[in-house]
Amino acid sequence: MARSLGDVAKAFTNNIIIAVTAEVFVLVFGLVIAIARMMPGTAGRPIRWLATTYVDIFRAVPSIIVIYLVGFGLPLANVPILSHMSPIWAAIFALTLTYSAYVAEVYRAGISSIHWSQVSAARSLGLSYGKTLRYVVVPQAFRRVSPPLLNDFIGLQKDTALVTIIGTVDAFTQAKTYASNYFNLSSVTVVAILFILITIPQTRFVDRLLERDEKKQRLQG
Repeated sequence: MARSLGDVAKAFTNNIIIAVTAEVFVLVFGLVIAIARMMPGTAGRPIRWLATTYVDIFRAVPSIIVIYLVGFGLPLANVPILSHMSPIWAAIFALTLTYSAYVAEVYRAGISSIHWSQVSAARSLGLSYGKTLRYVVVPQAFRRVSPPLLNDFIGLQKDTALVTIIGTVDAFTQAKTYASNYFNLSSVTVVAILFILITIPQTRFVDRLLERDEKKQRLQG
């Protein structure tokens, strides 16, 4: 474990880079999908249908399959621009596609929880549908869904270990190299410890947020 720690920890920075970058994209793209799923009126029906199809597909397909198809399928299909992504960017792209579907549903639940009277009041003041979402609905919804979002991001961080299948040099890749050379799985244990060290504090933080929200609801009730 001591012999592998340096190289595994160095490669673990790629896991962190992939996770953090994907989380930024997921926050934005997931919100776009959620809003698309809630587009009002007949004109918004095709957009709602496309967004719903996207969510259904990427929630149904396992992350490892999406990563595999992005990492190997896009280059084989010679898709412009996307086929020339580096393994790290391919991993970010695949995780963004998968987790945006989950986060979109979290956003949608938060947006739906905002009382209709606030939307009506905003529209009566002359705000457009877009401005109502931007200034009234989404800020409140985001505060409400912060704990579930953090839970999804904890899952995303753990799934960065899957990117090893497309040749991304991450902590698990380095650990497998040491395990093959020394016929010992201690290096894989190092990877597990590193994930535990970054995941458990986040889990406790989510618990604290949930407790704080419960206290606020009790006081308001």
